[in-house]
Amino acid sequence: MKQTSFASFLILILLALTSSSCRKEILPKPKGQLRLDYNEATYDHFENNCPFTFDMNSEAVIKEKSDCNFEIHYPKMKATIYLTYKPVSGNIKVLLRDAQKLTYEHVIKADDILEQPFINQEHKVYGMFYNVDGNAATNGQFYATDSTKHFIDCSVYFYAKPNFDSIMPAASYVKNDMQRLLESLRWKK
Repeated sequence: MKQTSFASFLILILLALTSSSCRKEILPKPKGQLRLDYNEATYDHFENNCPFTFDMNSEAVIKEKSDCNFEIHYPKMKATIYLTYKPVSGNIKVLLRDAQKLTYEHVIKADDILEQPFINQEHKVYGMFYNVDGNAATNGQFYATDSTKHFIDCSVYFYAKPNFDSIMPAASYVKNDMQRLLESLRWKK
């Protein structure tokens, strides 16, 4: 009798354990990443008394700093495009060297710097667009010139610690705007 009651007791405990172990295991949720989605960009033509015109994102805010130097702010992304204009007066080699030097100062933190030449023969706009990959302070830069009168240097900076994985969606969005700015750049006669 003792063996039967012990066996029954053992079966009862096993049943209790198996029925209580059928609950779903509670696991902590994995850390999620913020997904950054931006509206499709629309562009407005920008023109003032400066010797050039261009298209810019309609959601960006532009401020003229001095002598046709501009800051194009992206408040939602905490980013700014700095556009610097310099007249060419026999100093094109110096201007080109300085623009290239500025880009390659980021080589310490950059994983890669991709150069994309830009030529618009019809409107006499020549330049170089730089895609800077990695944790550099800037992710995109370009310069443009007609090689006789006008020179523009342009770069984007984010007001955050450079962590390319985190700002990649915003950096891609702003780089597309910079590309549009370069492609729409026109010199006034």
